[in-house]
Amino acid sequence: MLMKKQELIHLHGLLAEVHTQVESWEDEEVPLEAYNELGVRPTSIHKSKTDHKDAVFRLITGITGSFDEEERTRVAATAD
Repeated sequence: MLMKKQELIHLHGLLAEVHTQVESWEDEEVPLEAYNELGVRPTSIHKSKTDHKDAVFRLITGITGSFDEEERTRVAATAD
């Protein structure tokens, strides 16, 4: 499925909010060096779709990389 630029920018903004929330839970900074180097923010609407796509992937990588290994253990799916 291909996303339109507007949808990608919206996803970028949502992930930026997730980043802020994760930092508040973890009480430490999420490592986003690769994301920050890119210099593309959700408000950078003049940037290309490819730039936003790269930013989204770098942001996801930073957010998921901040979780401890113990938090990555799978939980069995059960119905309530």
